[in-house]
Parts: sequence; C-alpha cells; structure tokens
Amino acid sequence: MHRPTEAQMKLGTLIRFMLFFGPANSLRAVRFALQRDQLNRQYQRSQRKIDPAPQPPGLLKWARTLRHGAEIQFEHANLELLFLAPDVLRITWRPGELPIPYAITGNEWPGDVTQLVEEQDRHRVQGTQMTIEIDARAALNILDNQGTLLRREAPPIRTLGGWEQQGSLDPQACIFGLGERACGWNLRGGTYQLWNQEPGGSYRPGRDPLYMSVPVYACLQPQGSYLLLYENPHRGVISFSDQARVRFERGALRSYFFFGSPDHCLDRYTHLTGRPAMPPRWSLGYHQSRWGYKSEDEIRQVAEQFKQHNLPISVIHLDIDYMDGYRVFTFDQERFGNVGKLAQDLAQDGIKLVAILNPGVKVDRGYAVFQDGLKQDAYCKLPNGRPMSSVVWPGWVNFPDFTDPKVRSWWGAYFPRLLDQGIAGIWHDMNEPATFAPWGDKTFPLPTRHVLERQGGDHLTGHNLYALQMNRAGFEALQKHRPERRPWILSRAGYAGGQRYAWNWTGDIETSWEALRQSLATMLGLGLSGFAYTGSDIGGFSGTPDSELYLRWFQLGSFSAFFRTHSAMGSPPREPWTFDEGILDATRTLLQMRSRLMPYLYTLAWQAHQTGQPLMLPVFWMEPENPATWNITDQFFLGRDLLIAPVLSVGENQREVYFPSGTWYDLWDDNCFEGPGVSLVPADLHHIPVFVRGGAILPMESSETALELQLYLPAKGALDGQLYGDAGDGYSAYRVDQFSGYRDGQSLTLTRTHQGDYPWPYASLCISLHGANGVSLKVDGQPLQFDENTAQVSLFDQITIQLP
Repeated sequence: MHRPTEAQMKLGTLIRFMLFFGPANSLRAVRFALQRDQLNRQYQRSQRKIDPAPQPPGLLKWARTLRHGAEIQFEHANLELLFLAPDVLRITWRPGELPIPYAITGNEWPGDVTQLVEEQDRHRVQGTQMTIEIDARAALNILDNQGTLLRREAPPIRTLGGWEQQGSLDPQACIFGLGERACGWNLRGGTYQLWNQEPGGSYRPGRDPLYMSVPVYACLQPQGSYLLLYENPHRGVISFSDQARVRFERGALRSYFFFGSPDHCLDRYTHLTGRPAMPPRWSLGYHQSRWGYKSEDEIRQVAEQFKQHNLPISVIHLDIDYMDGYRVFTFDQERFGNVGKLAQDLAQDGIKLVAILNPGVKVDRGYAVFQDGLKQDAYCKLPNGRPMSSVVWPGWVNFPDFTDPKVRSWWGAYFPRLLDQGIAGIWHDMNEPATFAPWGDKTFPLPTRHVLERQGGDHLTGHNLYALQMNRAGFEALQKHRPERRPWILSRAGYAGGQRYAWNWTGDIETSWEALRQSLATMLGLGLSGFAYTGSDIGGFSGTPDSELYLRWFQLGSFSAFFRTHSAMGSPPREPWTFDEGILDATRTLLQMRSRLMPYLYTLAWQAHQTGQPLMLPVFWMEPENPATWNITDQFFLGRDLLIAPVLSVGENQREVYFPSGTWYDLWDDNCFEGPGVSLVPADLHHIPVFVRGGAILPMESSETALELQLYLPAKGALDGQLYGDAGDGYSAYRVDQFSGYRDGQSLTLTRTHQGDYPWPYASLCISLHGANGVSLKVDGQPLQFDENTAQVSLFDQITIQLP
C-alpha cells in the first residue's frame, strides 16, 4: 500500500475543507493561504539577513549592586537579578527587546534585603530566602537559604534574535501548566509549542499546540517546589526530559522564579499577573449552548423544555447564528429581530443570555462597523500599509488591532448594541487569532503589523497577545457601559494574565472517552497556569456521545468551575431530555445539586478573587510533599472540602479513590472513608463519587432564602467553613461569615463571626450533623431540639451541641 504524497494529502484536505465551508469561502481561503505563504517567505528571508549568529554570554566582566538585586555584565550579554520579594526573583538576560508588560499588573512588591558577594570563581546574590550563584561563564544556581539547590541554569544562548536556555530537572520532578495542553497531566517527557493555534476542527488528545499557550509551569520535586514564568510573548518551544529546555525566537529572556508550596507560588504568581475578577453569581450555574440554535423561537423552546422538565439553568448562549451574515454587533432581523424581548422573558425564569463575538469585521462597503474601522485606522496592517484581510465566517474580514489603546476603545464603543438588547455576557471566539486556510498555520502572515502600545512590531510579537488584548477590550467595555454590573467574558484563547479578564474552556475537543479523560487534565493544567475558571464542552464538541459518555461528561461538568454543554452544528441535539428517562433524571439530580452548592461555589469564587486559587485543584494541592499524589490524574478537589472522583472510562461501575489524611464522607449517603489510602467505591452509571472532608462546614441552599450548614464531624478536633455573600452582581456591600467549631468528646461548640455590611440574606437557617447524632443544642444559650440530626436555628454567635 502506497502512502499518499504531500500533494495528494493537501488535495484531500482541500476537498474536505470545501465540503464544510462551501466553494466561495473555500476559494477565498485558498487565495489567502497563498498570499500568507508568500508574505511569510519574504519575512523569513529578511529575518535571516539581520539575525546574529548563536552566541553564549561569554566571560564575566563586572558586577554591581542594585536595590534588591544585582546587575552582571558578560562579554556578550547583560544579566539583571531583581528580588521582587524574598521568594520571588526576576531574571533578565539581554540583548533583546523587553516585553510590553501586558501580562503584569501594577501591584507593588516589597523587594528584599540583598547582598552581592564576589568570590574567586563566582558571584553570589544573597537574599533572605534564596541565594543566586553566578559563575564566570554565566551558569546560574538558585538555592534556598539552607543551601539546597532548587534549579541550575546553563549559560543561555543568544540565537537568531532570540534565546535558548537549559535548566536542570530532578529525576523525580513533575511538571504541570503551560496553559491549555492535550498531552496528559504531567508534562514531563514532552515538547510543547508556545504559539496559540486553532487546531482546525475538533482535536484529539495529543494535539499541540492549542488555543492558549501560557509560558508558566509548576515544578514539583523532592527538594522544594517552584513555579517559573517566562515573560516573552514570542513564538517558542519548551521541552522537559532530563533537562528543561526553552527557546524563544525573539526578545529578551525574562523569567520570574517563585519558590514555595504550590498554593503559595500560585498566590504570588497571580499577585504578579492579576487575580481573577469576581464573577456575577449567575455565571456559576448551568450554561446551555449549541452551534445551530437558529432563531428566537428555538431558544424559547429550549428554555421552556428546561422549565417543564424541572431542570435548573442559568444561561443560554447565542452562537454565530444570531448575527446578520456573521457581521459582528448585528442581529439577524428575521430570526433574531427582538432579542431584547427574548432576554426580558428569559430573565423572568432566571436565565441570562450570552452572545458570541468574533474579532473579524466583514469587508462590506455597506456595513457601518467596517467603514468606521477604516475611518478610525483600526485594523492590523501589512507592511505596505494596507489592512490585512483574511477569511473567516463572513468571508473576507479585517481584524482590529487590539494592541492599540484607541482601537480597544473604538471596539468597546459598539458593545451597547449588544448590551441594550439584554445580553449579559460575551463569548470571544476565533481570537487566537484564527483564519480559514486549507493548509499551514491558520493565522495572520508574520509580517502583519501591530501598534503594540505605539512601540510597533510584527505578528511574531503580537500573535500570542491578541486574545489577551481583545479580552481586555471587552472587559473594559463592559466596565464602561455597564458599570453597575461585573463583566463576564468567556474566551477560547488567552495568555499569561488573561485570568484578569475572562473565563476559558477546552475548546473544540472531540467526542470520545479519551477526550473526556484529557479534559480533566487540561482543566487542572489551566488552573495551575492561573486560570481559575475553566470547563469543557459536555459530550465533546463534535460527534455523537452515547448515553453513558454524555452522562459521565455531565457528571464531571457539574463539579467543574465552568459548567456548559455545547456542540457543533450537525451533531445531534444534546439537551438532557433528548436522552432516555434515566439519563434525564440523573442530570436533574446533578443540576439540583449544583444549585444547592451555589453558596459554596460563590465562596470559592470570592477566595479565587482574593488569592488566585483555582476552584478545581489537583490532589497534590493538600499534600504537595507526598510524591504519590503528584501523578493522580483522575480525581480532583473542588475547593478544599469536596473531593471529586469522576468515572472516565467506559463500562465502569466502581473505581478506586485515593483519600488524603483524615475522614471523608460520601456526599450522597454519608458513608465514611479514612485516609491516607486507596478504597474501592461504587460508581454506577447514575452516580459520581463525591466526598466531603471531615471537619468541613459546607454551606448549601435548599432555596434562595434557606441556608443549610452541613457539619461533617471529625472524630475529634476542629471544624471550619466560610460563606461569602453579596447582591450577586455589582460592587456594593458584601459580607463574609466565618464558622469555626471544635469537637471534644461528646461536646461540639460552633461559633460564627462576620465582617462586611451586607445584610444576612437568608430567611431560614438550619444545621445538619453528619457523623454523629445530635442529642440537644443551645443557640446563644437558648435550648433547642434536633429533628433527625437537623435543627432549625436563628442567626447565631455560638451553638453548643451535645453528642451521644
């Protein structure tokens, strides 16, 4: 059997492309791809003429003390070491253009008390928690204050206008992060592209790169964990084998080294790059979406079916079908002619509308947005000064240059066209940026020009920053035009710091069990890259999940940060009632549990806003010193009180679960398990194993006005819980209630303190005991009785409970 030639493969791809996109857009895309390839060839020739030969830093010439660090000059390179804090080090190698600080916030740092010590064969920069050793040929060691080597970096190599660097890895080290990856959980042993890319239809596990490359990773190793961020937006590649190797095609080599436990490192990283914005409460509910909801009537029918089947829902998404010929900031007047009324009617049932928004502006002389963009000089340009035109859904489009402040403002000025129709949130797509092309890299030609805050640059610099700045433009527009509400944006692509502006999801993953397993690893990896809110398309984007795969994916989604079903045009309907009655009942149970957990989820959102901690946490988060937890890939924490063990393989009705130290209660039936250790637990099709930490005080709602405090008792010791509350949106008053307790034998004392001015929002409050029967209790000194381990109480300062 003969393998097809490259020309035959390209022809086959072109035929499939034409069948999907139609002949007109396919021919446009071929024309664009030819133009792109020609421009890229010219660009590569010009770069080779100016790029220097590869060169190491050479010998050390001099060193001088800086405030909070040191500067060291080598023959061919300059090194700056700056302690932002005792546990945060910035390392900058030049020559090379310094990055525009898009990824970095303006937060102040305390610095550190440092000392530059010159020795015979090396220099040392000593801080209070770390010491940096630099030898005469530019090798660098990072040590803790006990002298333990955390990382060794070989002399970097200046090559082709960029840099290459090699760093040590302990044989036991595990690597996590790098944004969105489809290559398993632990990235050790792989090579990864640092270049945002739309994969061209649904992707499967192993595809790299994907929509969101973030140059940050966490390293867990026996001698001490760290997190490393490269502040370089240019195209790059990174690999982890016996060494960590990274190469960037341009720019200075700037990195940030964060030392400490994973939770501490992520806290420091998000202090540098920004905390996730506090979301509106509705965004934590269930989202229903489909590419193919063709009209307002169809949306109404979907909403009515959710109501009739008693299925809680918070949001319905409008995909590109709502637009007039795919023109952004428009509505098709025949099919979506009264979206404002639709939004009002859905709001009566507590449902919000989210609308998709792509960056491409249709080239159409009769289209006011396009004409205004030309007038305002808003589009990315080719070197000849003409707007760069490519092809997406509307046909030929121009792309706004979101690296220009005035363009971000211009784009944002059109948001009222959506907001005035009741649109509550915005969904950014195609912002890698992606174009249609039957072959090659489906993005702009590399010589495309970007303003880059008036510094200027080409697409090699602007590409990975495009989505970040589009999300910024949208976020700032929502702040400006709807200041009384919190912005909510969902984005397919992003970059370091993007958690300030948008939520993310795993994109157009295929429908398969392998894809379900990969989705969990991808979501956890995004969390360790700073993105607190991620989810996946339940059932996979394209394909036909059977009942089992759909329900198992729905179970995972119901305990994910972002909970949404979405599917491609042409795939069968995927609403819960399109499956059998047993599946419908199971999804109803999950949706109702999601609603009951809303106080807990909203509190986790507030904690993420304060600390940067993602809602979904890897198992090692609770005991990072235990290497046995580093490679657990099939369970996770939702916050620190819920341990989620989804079923990720076909045909399973039980599974093994690793329990960390302590007592763990089954959420559904209160069965107890003791950790540390592994137990086999039941997991029939209609059941997802979920466990509650012994010692947790879990807030749950039985209705919008009735709160339950679920007390999961330890055999002895402390209990704790937290409850955040506010109006659910906006920036007015808030409150934080802190619950703490202690069990000592037959007595349990529970106290409540609070801060903030928001009034207590519940008309009813009860407490429920798990792990022991309550005999009697006193609420602020007043005796009450239990009824089946539940007691209705008033808002209290202290409760004393007698146990048998």
